[in-house]
Amino acid sequence: MAAYVIVDVDVTEPVEYEAYMKLAPSAVAHYGGKYLARGGEVEVLEGSWHPHRLVILEFPHAGRAKEWLNSPEYGPAKAIRHRVAVTDMVVVAGV
Repeated sequence: MAAYVIVDVDVTEPVEYEAYMKLAPSAVAHYGGKYLARGGEVEVLEGSWHPHRLVILEFPHAGRAKEWLNSPEYGPAKAIRHRVAVTDMVVVAGV
């Protein structure tokens, strides 16, 4: 069953974040993931959540998403993201 990683990214160093955006896609693809949304316009329909930069990834299953997150392929990009952004991330199983 597909799983979706949803990330709210508050970029604190935009110039350095560009390096992350160049590295991350190949690691996502390596683990069978694909981008469904990546920093597009967000409109709040209800509630008080106001995401900064919203990213939605689809993986074949939650286990694969976790493998990606902790992988050596994603490690260099992840280190950049941790240095230049504040993120909230969840994984949810599809139906």
